[in-house]
Amino acid sequence: MAQCVQSVQELIPDSFVPCVAALCSDDAERLTRLNHLSFAELLKPFTRLTSEVHMRDPNNQLHIIKNLKIAVSNIITQPPQPGAIRKLLSDVVSGSQPADGLVANVITAGDYDLNISATTPWFESYRETFLQSMPASDHEFLNHYLACMLVASSSEAEPMEQFGKLSQEQHRIQHNNDYSYPKWFIPNTLKYYVLLHDVSAGDEQRAESIYEEMKQKYGTQGCYLLKINSRTSNQASDEQIPDPWSQYLQKNSIQNQESYEDGPCTISSNKNSDSNLLSLDGLDNEIKVDGLPNNFRAHPLQLDSSSDPSNNIDGPDHVKPASSLHEAKKANPGIIHGACLTLTDHDRIRQFVQEFTFRGLLPHIEKTIRQLNDQLISRKGLSRSLFSATKKWFSGSKVPEKSINELKNTSGLLYPPEAPELQIRKMADLCFLVQHYDLAYSCYHTAKKDFLNDQAMLYAAGALEMAAVSAFLQQGAARPYPAHYMDTAIQTYRDICKNMILAERCVLLSAEILKSQSKYSEAAALLIRLTSEDSDLRSALLLEQAAHCFINMKSPMVRKYAFHMILAGHRFSKAGQKKHALRCYCQAMQVYKGKGWSLAEDHINFTIGRQSYTLRQLDNAVSAFRHILINESKQSAAQQGSFLREYLYVYKNVSQLSPDGPLPQLPLPYINSSATRVFFGHDRRPADGEKQAATHVSLDQEYDNESSQQWRELEEQVVALVNKGVIPPNFHPTQYCLNSFSDNSRFPLAVVEEPITVEVAFRNPLKVPLLLTNLSLLWKFQPKDCSGKNDEEVKELVTSEPEMIGTEVISEFLINSEESKVARLKLFPHHIGELHILGVVYNLGTIQGSTTVDGIGALPGCHTGKQSLSMSVRGRQDLEIQGPRLNSTKEEKTSITYGPDRRLDPIIVEEMPLLEVFFIHFPTGLLCGEIRKAYVEFVNVSKCPLTGLKVVCKRPEFFTFGGNTTALTPLSPSASENCSAYKTVVTESTSVCTALTSSASSVDFGIGIGSQPEVIPVPLPDTVLLPGASVQLPLWLRGPDEEGVHEINFLFYYESVKKLPKIRHRILRHTAVICTSRSLNARATVCRSNSLEDEEGRGGNMLVFVDVENINTSEAGVKEFHIVQVSSSSKHWKLQKSVNLSENKDAKLGSREKGKFCFKAIRCKEKEVATQSSEEYTFADIIFGNEQIISSASPCADFFYRSLSSELKKAQPSAHTEKQSVEDAVRLIQKCSEVDLNVVVLWKAYVVEDSKQLILEGQHHVILHTVGKEAYSSPQKQEPPEMEPLKFFRPENTAVSSRPSVEQLSSLIKTSLHYPESLNHPFHQKSLCLVPVTLLLSNCSKADVDVIVDLRHKTTSPESLEIHGSFTWLGQTQYKLQLKSEEIHSLQLKACFVHTGVYNLGTPRVFAKLSDQVTVFETSQQNSMPALIIINNV
Repeated sequence: MAQCVQSVQELIPDSFVPCVAALCSDDAERLTRLNHLSFAELLKPFTRLTSEVHMRDPNNQLHIIKNLKIAVSNIITQPPQPGAIRKLLSDVVSGSQPADGLVANVITAGDYDLNISATTPWFESYRETFLQSMPASDHEFLNHYLACMLVASSSEAEPMEQFGKLSQEQHRIQHNNDYSYPKWFIPNTLKYYVLLHDVSAGDEQRAESIYEEMKQKYGTQGCYLLKINSRTSNQASDEQIPDPWSQYLQKNSIQNQESYEDGPCTISSNKNSDSNLLSLDGLDNEIKVDGLPNNFRAHPLQLDSSSDPSNNIDGPDHVKPASSLHEAKKANPGIIHGACLTLTDHDRIRQFVQEFTFRGLLPHIEKTIRQLNDQLISRKGLSRSLFSATKKWFSGSKVPEKSINELKNTSGLLYPPEAPELQIRKMADLCFLVQHYDLAYSCYHTAKKDFLNDQAMLYAAGALEMAAVSAFLQQGAARPYPAHYMDTAIQTYRDICKNMILAERCVLLSAEILKSQSKYSEAAALLIRLTSEDSDLRSALLLEQAAHCFINMKSPMVRKYAFHMILAGHRFSKAGQKKHALRCYCQAMQVYKGKGWSLAEDHINFTIGRQSYTLRQLDNAVSAFRHILINESKQSAAQQGSFLREYLYVYKNVSQLSPDGPLPQLPLPYINSSATRVFFGHDRRPADGEKQAATHVSLDQEYDNESSQQWRELEEQVVALVNKGVIPPNFHPTQYCLNSFSDNSRFPLAVVEEPITVEVAFRNPLKVPLLLTNLSLLWKFQPKDCSGKNDEEVKELVTSEPEMIGTEVISEFLINSEESKVARLKLFPHHIGELHILGVVYNLGTIQGSTTVDGIGALPGCHTGKQSLSMSVRGRQDLEIQGPRLNSTKEEKTSITYGPDRRLDPIIVEEMPLLEVFFIHFPTGLLCGEIRKAYVEFVNVSKCPLTGLKVVCKRPEFFTFGGNTTALTPLSPSASENCSAYKTVVTESTSVCTALTSSASSVDFGIGIGSQPEVIPVPLPDTVLLPGASVQLPLWLRGPDEEGVHEINFLFYYESVKKLPKIRHRILRHTAVICTSRSLNARATVCRSNSLEDEEGRGGNMLVFVDVENINTSEAGVKEFHIVQVSSSSKHWKLQKSVNLSENKDAKLGSREKGKFCFKAIRCKEKEVATQSSEEYTFADIIFGNEQIISSASPCADFFYRSLSSELKKAQPSAHTEKQSVEDAVRLIQKCSEVDLNVVVLWKAYVVEDSKQLILEGQHHVILHTVGKEAYSSPQKQEPPEMEPLKFFRPENTAVSSRPSVEQLSSLIKTSLHYPESLNHPFHQKSLCLVPVTLLLSNCSKADVDVIVDLRHKTTSPESLEIHGSFTWLGQTQYKLQLKSEEIHSLQLKACFVHTGVYNLGTPRVFAKLSDQVTVFETSQQNSMPALIIINNV
């Protein structure tokens, strides 16, 4: 139980006090009424004695009474109505609420920290009022009147006569059978005569003389002169006198019968005429308890639909709201009690009560106890034996003990008033009232035995109850508290006597006693036992006290506390005590909250919401319903729908109270703020026929960290180029779409008149759909004037100024159950300034659902069913995005700090040009190397001209806009007829074998020295695109060499003609997706030609072998490929003619066929080489058809140059890894074997598509660097290297040798033997055959070379001896020569043969070294092929 102001040792004596009646004359009552008090009320604050009182017990022992209190009340001749008592108790409880400033106890139990009100003043008030308003009954005498004060006024004409009348009236009331109420203790009641004298108005001498007369007649002990009203009421305002009455009068008194609607009710018998209500008298057993529901038709925790008092007519606690006395008194706070009394009068009244008690009441009680004691002793022998003899005579020797159940019908036994058993009880009660508990206990104990023997169960229960209390209150605790007495008494009252009032008194006293002994568990069980359906208020209070018992245990039982608080709250609610119900639920909520008991939590919140709503605590109601909705609810869909409708209904009421107030924050749907994305710009236009808009950026694209990094690099590349190779320090990459991955630390820039789209991620946690209507963004805008300064006043414009910011409104947005859905909301800025997007504003509603759920009716006025479509509330939700966690400095690492996220705070800047790009006839699939022509259209859709248009792409070899000069790009007539992308010229058939040459500079194609081939200026006419203008340009595409899907990113960069400080440039992105399929694979090798003469008689011819393989797998429907032309492009070399031209002029390749081509290449003429620095390339075309494709024009040359530059870029890193300290000698030797000849294979493919034949064309490039090394048109797949065994030692740091390799040295000198292929020699005439052989030595390098020619045969192996032993070289065996740069020298040698046969003359070994080098690099020159000679005998 909760803590109480009084201890149990104070509570019980105060609850059972001697009762004194007061009977006043009309004049006396008028005197007291001047103070707005009755006579009994006048005495009330002074009825407790301030000093100890002594009296003697029957054994003449002195007995001390401490803190004695008496109860004085006006005589009322009818018992109180049960309904009135219920009303009184209900008012007392509802009038006592926890104080606002009450400090709650914090109880820590396990992991619970509970704020619990330690005291329950409403319970104490209830208990006090309950005990005071107990009706007097015949089986006990504790609240029977012991004395009667007869009060008359000194101002009456005949006061003594008036006293006589009053005495007769009292006698009539007590002894006339017409009056069964009130009850009197003994027949000769003490009469005490009180003369009231009004000091301010009365005659004091007369009063004194009357008092003298009274003393003579009634004795000094039996009368008193009480002087009051020492001042008049109009003097009351002069001096402030304390008002001790108000605290007593606030509590309703059962005596104030006039304040109840029931009104006086005549009583003819012991039967209560109001049979629908429970009897308060234990003897009225005939009354049926009907009209009280005793079955659980509804859920025990279910709120009944008629739970508010206004519509309740039945149920014991639902008393009609009569205007109770204390309410009336509170309503008139101007009434001052005791206005005519001074402090002296207060002392006189106090003195009067003391005198009455000392001289009148206590001697009377002492005398009565002695008389009763004497009677009992004198009667004991005769009457007890007579009683027992009579019983034995009639009923046998032994009375069989009967169980309580058998005795149910014996409770109606009545004793006559003179019965000795009742005399014992009377004596016990008197002793109890004067705190003589030892004697009281022994008397109760004796009486109990007698009553049980007589099976008078009501009397026995009363004796048991008081015996238990007396035993507890005995000084020195001679015996333990007999709790079983109380249990028996409670059971008897409840089950046999059916008297719940007396049972309740037992429980209240016993629980308090058990609590004082810290027996909380027993107290709780006792309290719970008395909860029943007949009184909700009693059940609620007892359950609440039981809950406090559980929490006050040594180890607190928190969950039991909470459960019983819920039960108490439910019963409070049924009793119409809404505030107490709400308080109980709120206290229990502390336990259930956040522990995963979601259904219990929902029930509590729902009830709190309902009760708060009934009490018009709308904010609390909204908060409680909000909790039901925002927690992850496990309720059924129907239940959630009901909760939602209740919430909306309550919210609507709240919003109607303050229609002009700020919009409330709505709990649904959830918004994932961090997933909010902001997009600046117009939506992308859909594809229009062959026109396809640039993909750019849109909210439909998923964020990809890798691609965003690529776009950033592209933008940095073009910005660096525009700013002369340096990225400006204030450069930040353009971000059109801001999300949780982007850098949101700066205020984003938005352009005026361009929409801002905010994507808000909603989630509906409920199982019922949510309908959002009139959904729009909430924003604040701070406009700036054109000069950029802030306006004087900062206007906060919230969706009200469409001329500043246009706001898009979504009329209906439905989110299905448990669905996540994004809404895209647009703003249209029409003015520059600072915009802050605050959140979203919408009407929250739901679509139609069921009417009631689980029997819970909707709140009144809450329309359900189809009408619920109209039930919606307007509110907002803020978008608050937490920035990234800062982690750079030491302070940031040690603390948790977050940076700003400014994606919702754009700055609106002046107008900028806006470019749109459309691609026309842009293919999605190409063959590798295929050339296709498309068109690109640039449109300026803004009101500003744009300039400086560039496109940057990581794959510049993929596309070209054509050359710089117009001469290179126009199409030839024949090409346009064939729809060819190339520039062609019809050729005569004679020139088929030889090459047609032309030249072109790479600078014309944007591939100059030091330029960035990735950044390509778009050739706009006049370099400016005016507002609204559009330009179409041709665009040639070449399929990438690798098969597969290629994503190629284009970034278009452009600037405004007018330079703006905030935005320097804008960009537009496009991602082209091209799927390439295999076509041809070209391989080429170049080797030196051994024939040293060319047309000019100079050495330096090359043979170029080209293998072309058709690797197409026919999935593209390609029938065959035609090689139409092979071209070369080089600064130093050119193809001269085809060596192995077959009869079939057209080189056709079917599926998986391979074609071999051999070409002769010669050096370009010196005059062609002279302009080497000008990046001039010579193109030579060898044609296999009858049409020459001019390879030095667009687009053939474009793609050649682009692939060349990308190849060089790939090769660059490897060049840097080599040591820079390579000696010049080595470099010179290396240059011998280098060749920069590039081969372009041009082809046509015949494709059948949709039963139409198409001709595709394309080109492959093979870049030859080194003599003898094979080169490929497409990158070769690298075989993964095999796993090498692990080595656990450090490899020696072998320095890279700067010696040239064998291959490089072998290319230094080219040798050639000239001799007759066959010779007829008559060996029989001449045994030796001499053959002259010329050895040509050609220096391939630009430096002087020392050459040693050694003719001696190597004798390394016997096989070589056999081969070479048959012929010898005659003459000098070794020659030493020096060859100048590119000099050709001939040596005349003689070979001698002795037999016929076939001989290899390639035996001379040639050694070479550079003349100016000390180090001799000598290595054997290997002849590439054997020089065979046939010697015949003639």
